[in-house]
Amino acid sequence: MDFEKNTQLLDDLKKLIDDSIESKIAEFLKNIHSADLAEIANELSKDELLLVVKNLSYQKAARFVSELETDDRKDILDNIMLDHLAFILEEMETDDAADILWEIDDEEKKHQVLKLIKDKQHVGEITELAAYQEWTAWALMAKEYVEVNKNWTIDECLTEVRRQAQEVDRIHSVYIVDNFGVLIWRVSLKDLISAPAEKKVEEIRKKRVDYVAVDTPATEVAYLMEKYNMEAIPVIDHKIKLVGRITVDDVMDFVRDTAEENYNLASGILDDVEEWDKLRYLVKARLPWLILALFWGLMAVSVMWWFSEAMEKNWELFFFTPLIAAMAWNVWVQSSALVVQALANNSLKWWVFARFFKELSISVVNWLLLAILLLIFGYFVFGFSSIVLTAVSISLVCVILLASLIGTFVPLILNKYWINPAMATWPFITTSNDIFWILIFFSIAKIIIGF
Repeated sequence: MDFEKNTQLLDDLKKLIDDSIESKIAEFLKNIHSADLAEIANELSKDELLLVVKNLSYQKAARFVSELETDDRKDILDNIMLDHLAFILEEMETDDAADILWEIDDEEKKHQVLKLIKDKQHVGEITELAAYQEWTAWALMAKEYVEVNKNWTIDECLTEVRRQAQEVDRIHSVYIVDNFGVLIWRVSLKDLISAPAEKKVEEIRKKRVDYVAVDTPATEVAYLMEKYNMEAIPVIDHKIKLVGRITVDDVMDFVRDTAEENYNLASGILDDVEEWDKLRYLVKARLPWLILALFWGLMAVSVMWWFSEAMEKNWELFFFTPLIAAMAWNVWVQSSALVVQALANNSLKWWVFARFFKELSISVVNWLLLAILLLIFGYFVFGFSSIVLTAVSISLVCVILLASLIGTFVPLILNKYWINPAMATWPFITTSNDIFWILIFFSIAKIIIGF
């Protein structure tokens, strides 16, 4: 549904809400996809959101609530009737229900909601997943999957699939376990349906079954599923027993959230916010960085002031200060962005020293070309003196070399100590380095020009 259609949907829905005829609202919502509703949710007030949830079927409400932005979902969780919330959680897959439960701050409210859910096995699985370690396979997986015993015939397997399918929204593969629940094979649903009823399931099994452990990092899960083009991947515990599965939609949610987090970090935004969030959230997310930027800006002014006497005697140096800082920043960002991307894609296969020499080679070629261009333009176009241009060129060489090498190693070091490497391009770091580059520039100029 495109933007114009969603605008029309919003207008139609608001008109029905204004008319306050709930039967018409419920009838209207039957034909609207939950994803389209979630897309316009930020344009609805808290009361309007609650009215929408109230007039959706429990199954559709479960999908709608799962797809909402955090702030919109919090408005619902804080104000919805507990029994209604319990019915919605019962319709959700366990991983989505666990995420919702985790967002409820009031422990007593959590307990009351779980107590109202009739399916106690579902409650146990939600509670188990809600205690997950974030950013692992355990955090992404759902407890709903279909398994059969290796000794069964195709007919027995199909009977079991029909029974278990009532609890699973989508079946991508059927997992084959031994008598102890240990994952050994898998079989596609297509092969299972088309095989002769009297055959044993092990006769049509796939020779290879890819899986991840409960503590496998979520980034590795995403990499494996993308590499092998998988719709779902089973999850095993430390005894190789099958405990869940991760579907591609869960991985896509993780990839999107990670990309947003990295973008925010690189932009100096401390919290996960959207442009339509409330003013106080946006201010809170941006203000800390702006305060730090002001502090480091004043530090840069202090460095410039320290060399003010030198600039009075060699005023040409002043005009090159933003050039040095800008070149350093661009080289830093280029180098660090490539490494961060390689780390995110799990494609950084070479040794650190190989990366070091490659980056060094790139830097040497770049600074030679840039230094030549600087000398030509500075001397023939602007008429600067040769000694000033020499000082600037050497400074540029040093700055480019240092910026490229630091930009390469900082993400690697951050990643080694389990810190998000996207922090390498965080404005706080790049701004503090601007001071460093300017200091290098004036120090080298002082040595060469002798002020």
